[in-house]
Amino acid sequence: MATITVHEGTRPLERMVHPGSGRRRAPPYNKGRQLDAASLREVEALLGDRPRRRDLLLEHLHLLNDHWHGLHARHLHALAEILRLPMAEVYEVASFYAHFDIVPDGEQTPARTVVRVCDSLPCSLAGAGALIAELAERLDPAEVRVTRAPCMGRCAEVPAVEVGHRHLAPATAEGVEDLLRTGQLDPIVPPYLDLATYRAGDGYRLFQSLRSLDPTAAAERAAELLRDLDAAGLRGMGGAGFPTFRKWDLVRREPRPRYLVVNADEGEPGTFKDRYWLERDPHRFLEGVLIAAWSIEAERAYVYLRDEYPQVREILRREIAAVEAAGLAPTGYVELRRGAGAYICGEESAMIESVEGKRGLPRHRPPYVAQVGLFGRPTLVNNVETLVWLREILEGGPARFAAQGRRGSKGLRSWSVSGRVREPGVKLAPAGVTARELIEEFSGGMAPGHTLRAYLPGGASGGILPASMADLPLDFGTLEPHGCFVGSHAVIVLSDKDDLRAAALNLMRFFEDESCGQCTPCRNGTEKAVQLMERESWDRPLLEELSQVMRDASICGLGQAAPNPLLSLLRWFPEVAMASARPA
Repeated sequence: MATITVHEGTRPLERMVHPGSGRRRAPPYNKGRQLDAASLREVEALLGDRPRRRDLLLEHLHLLNDHWHGLHARHLHALAEILRLPMAEVYEVASFYAHFDIVPDGEQTPARTVVRVCDSLPCSLAGAGALIAELAERLDPAEVRVTRAPCMGRCAEVPAVEVGHRHLAPATAEGVEDLLRTGQLDPIVPPYLDLATYRAGDGYRLFQSLRSLDPTAAAERAAELLRDLDAAGLRGMGGAGFPTFRKWDLVRREPRPRYLVVNADEGEPGTFKDRYWLERDPHRFLEGVLIAAWSIEAERAYVYLRDEYPQVREILRREIAAVEAAGLAPTGYVELRRGAGAYICGEESAMIESVEGKRGLPRHRPPYVAQVGLFGRPTLVNNVETLVWLREILEGGPARFAAQGRRGSKGLRSWSVSGRVREPGVKLAPAGVTARELIEEFSGGMAPGHTLRAYLPGGASGGILPASMADLPLDFGTLEPHGCFVGSHAVIVLSDKDDLRAAALNLMRFFEDESCGQCTPCRNGTEKAVQLMERESWDRPLLEELSQVMRDASICGLGQAAPNPLLSLLRWFPEVAMASARPA
């Protein structure tokens, strides 16, 4: 029996032939999609000397998507071959994230320029819906693709639009057209404190003093840090509010190697505090990263940054390189990873899945990520703002930091204030402050012509409270008896001019879009809730029953918290919730 080798593309294919018979034992080609040799060469050239690791799948997909303005099926096949992954696995990851555009074979590449218009609640209040319709009418769809998008973290400058990789906020149709004519669509990097300026103010002195300690002294100092963080009352600022010292201690007790993963994927509508810090004082954050990593003896630190912050990505790319060049961290010790438009990746286990190059699906717990986290190892997950406060606490003392709170709460917080206030933005205000104080004392009062009617104390998932409850202290644990929570400290202010039913529907549509789809209560529950809330009259018993199922049976906090705005309206604004909807 003879063996004949046939070269097709880049892979030799073998077939078995019986001498004299001419009959083939196997087909002369592989079954399924055929690998395109030209596409393989293109992807290999684009990847260059980058590592071919499974956990870098998202990074490689971004590279392809940016270069070819979409993900062609032939390139996905080539990438799967290079990474030695099943094509289905590469495709399911690429199709999971909103910022990847898959182009099937034979179809035309989407328009090179994408205009994303935020339609989350603060932007919606500023007329985002009308702006989307106007842009769709004025722009050529063959050249520009207009699409609605979730929160971009620009809630103080509304409505917000991203043209290519450049943000325009507040945006108008004329402004978008002018920007498109210039063709200058790269992100604008704002002024910030660079490494030299930061070090001139004693930056990294604290970290250098820690890493210079011998092992015995280091262990004693690490234990002292935990006591200081406990006394300061520092909590996780990503939304859950878990005590920071306790999280560090849990990870330290686990065997090495350990990892640190920083959650810089704030996507809660109304939340933009992390962007505030990263755009202004990136080294205060990076020193916090190195201190936390030192404390738990982390093998490596990863920063997972949302894709909606391209200007921050450029800042961190530059300044991480500067930190390495200054000898403050080994090359590659702090690794920047780019999200791809998935709110669910703000959940810590979903974020870890994404860092590993997978779909951002929340894990079932236990085990918790402190025991089994990134690459199956103990992992500390901290929010950007949590790490920002480390230097102030450890240099100024925990007592001084804690004393800045009000009404028994401890410390300062970065409050994202948006909506119907005169001066929206990030406000450095005490923990335990009230919504009324945030509005009057820190935000210049209500916007002209508006009267406070309601407010969201914790972004889209934190519920809605009436103006009569604007004197409640805002902190972890203070609002739960009222069906709300402070979460990511995003306060959205609503006025007598706003339709509360429409606001609640906007929030539920957001959760419907952002559900990862893993569990039925969230996937189907958010969709059904939107359908019920779109009706002229609400079926209260059915909505309450549906909400209970979502809260009891959803895997993660997205599905569990999604009904909060709806239930808040039923509880605190029954006359609004049960009234007939206004005509469109």
